[in-house]
Amino acid sequence: MSTKKKVGILFTGGTISMTIDKEIGANVPSLSGEQIMSMATNVKDVADFEIKDFDEIPGPHMTPEKLIQLKSAILELLNRKDICGVVITHGTDSLEETAYFLDLIINHEKPVIVTGAMRSSSELGYDGSNNLSSAICVAISENAKNKGVLVVLNNEVLLASEATKTDTMALNTFQSPGKGSLGIVDSNELLLFKNVASRTFIDTDKVETKVALFKSGIGMDYTFINHAVDMGYKGIIIEAMGRGNVPPLMYEGVKYAREKEVIVVITSRCSTGRVYDSYGYLGSGRDLRNLGCIFAGDLNGHKSRIKLMLALGKTNNLDELKDYFEKGIYY
Repeated sequence: MSTKKKVGILFTGGTISMTIDKEIGANVPSLSGEQIMSMATNVKDVADFEIKDFDEIPGPHMTPEKLIQLKSAILELLNRKDICGVVITHGTDSLEETAYFLDLIINHEKPVIVTGAMRSSSELGYDGSNNLSSAICVAISENAKNKGVLVVLNNEVLLASEATKTDTMALNTFQSPGKGSLGIVDSNELLLFKNVASRTFIDTDKVETKVALFKSGIGMDYTFINHAVDMGYKGIIIEAMGRGNVPPLMYEGVKYAREKEVIVVITSRCSTGRVYDSYGYLGSGRDLRNLGCIFAGDLNGHKSRIKLMLALGKTNNLDELKDYFEKGIYY
């Protein structure tokens, strides 16, 4: 009987599963889980595996509905005594959203690791096999327990709540700006650099998909915000300027949304730092706070959208929704 730990691996597609289609001259998903695993040399020396091909799609094709199905597949594996953790391969374009989505709705002591690749297997320097091997090393580590969902690429180990894709092609594209890595994989071992802060858990299988995301810029107005409200959107994320301020005419759109009781969450288009109602001019954070907007701390726009989609699946109560974003940050 093997004494090695057993890891469940769910393959969803992405660049890690791609090769160049010679007819069109571009990368497309084509490799099975077994084929990808065959390129991860020596990894069978550290763990046993159970491989499942969940899907074969690029990152931009992932949907909330598929993620609910993925949650079920992950829990099915996690709840088995013979499985110590689960690794998911994923396209990097939306990897951080998927990782954070799963982090919010899965509450389990066993580790869940999301990984991928920046280069296809047809390119020189394919990084998929190394990333997959590193993810497996993290999944079998006792140090990875009770850490929530982790993102592992380029030997870096990041919290799902903090990881973001920072470069379109660099192998170390996933970073935690202003926060730093949770740890690294060194000699097949997970080395931790810091402790895990408190996590948010939203116990739901319902997702409110009608949540819009808008970025602010000079001269922007209410047009798109008003249209989203009139189209029946239940929530709006605004990537505001700086500490959480918007142009005067854009403020009119936020005001219209709040009058219609649409939930509005304010985050910043800056890569680090939290939003706060420090300013008091027209369209400032103070005005937005007075309208009943929710402030998302240092959570970026697309992760704020993921959180609001799940939170609205759980409740429509403004105070409860504020708790998901602001508790522990503002009160």
